[in-house]
Amino acid sequence: MLVTGTVPPAPVDVEQVHRALAPFGSSRMLPRGSYLDDAVLAWEREHVFGGWQCLGRSSDIAAGGMSAESVGEYGVLLTRDGDGVLRGFENACRHRGHELMPCGGSQQTKAIVCPYHAWSYRLDGSLIGAPGHRGAELDKPALGLKPVEVREWHGWVFVDRTGRGIPFEEHIGELEAVVAPYGAAGFVTPVSHEYDVAANWKVIIENYQECYHCSMIHPELCRVSPPESGENIEKDGNWVGGWMDLRADAQTMSLDGRSGGVAIQKLSEHEQRTVMYVAVLPNLLISLHPDYVMTHLLTPLTPDRTRIRCSWAFPSDVANAEGFDPTYAVDFWDLTNRQDWAACESVQRGMKAPHFEPGPLAPSEDGVYHFVSYLAKAYLGT
Repeated sequence: MLVTGTVPPAPVDVEQVHRALAPFGSSRMLPRGSYLDDAVLAWEREHVFGGWQCLGRSSDIAAGGMSAESVGEYGVLLTRDGDGVLRGFENACRHRGHELMPCGGSQQTKAIVCPYHAWSYRLDGSLIGAPGHRGAELDKPALGLKPVEVREWHGWVFVDRTGRGIPFEEHIGELEAVVAPYGAAGFVTPVSHEYDVAANWKVIIENYQECYHCSMIHPELCRVSPPESGENIEKDGNWVGGWMDLRADAQTMSLDGRSGGVAIQKLSEHEQRTVMYVAVLPNLLISLHPDYVMTHLLTPLTPDRTRIRCSWAFPSDVANAEGFDPTYAVDFWDLTNRQDWAACESVQRGMKAPHFEPGPLAPSEDGVYHFVSYLAKAYLGT
């Protein structure tokens, strides 16, 4: 589970959940309602997204700046002081609860000022002043912003908005050793795209966890990476993932297989010839290439709608070099993304058929099984 403590079962068909937990080869997908019902998404927001989740890249918040991000029905305010210390708070003024900044906004500032009644706070969350309260007794130390636990990990920002998440190191687990060699903390992100996909967030992760579909809808991908290659792995932590090979004549994932950048230093021979695909649950997809790192950040909006922010990051010396052009990576994955989104949206529409039943998994879909069984256990509150 992503949160600790007693968790009530999800409002789904328990018999079908147990079928999803059957041994690989005889299991089924998650219940139909887990992709369609508002009540299930509400449960997931509380108990799956209620622990650690990613909000984006550390570089998005400069020293002396703040930003606000949605975490479901409310927001988290992130600040970074002049010493570079990152902090998180509930995005609610201690006066009347007005949002301190609209979600999705960011700015450089010396203080946090509520746009409703101008209560002001330092970047460490402590109350500076409240207009109109001159002469009144205000317990300023008790009226600071409510903190939210926040961590930076290899250039990504994670928050535990409820305070009920497991320790962050346990959440990441053995993924640390997988991601560390890429040195992503110092990467620059020159390009990001945002997509609004008419599909449930789980459909998108399930699609990401298999290449069973690749020969049917991704001819460009198959030209640079054999769809039957690679292996899914199971290690400790709240993540699932696996790797795929590059073809012998391909340097990276691009339309012609050539790299417009420079290979990341200190990668092993295996890492130089593969792409590692990782879903850090619940909402961050990391694709580790020999020369760049791509991420998808998922925000569920409704049971059948997900906002996805896709970003391409490169070593700073490469991205800042004169004449560097990231389009070799961006064009390839923008095309591949759109192929995937069309497939995911078709799956979402198909599951609305009144007689649809969850189907079995193919032998190559063990990565999907890892994800589905993880969610099935969560649904049962175990």
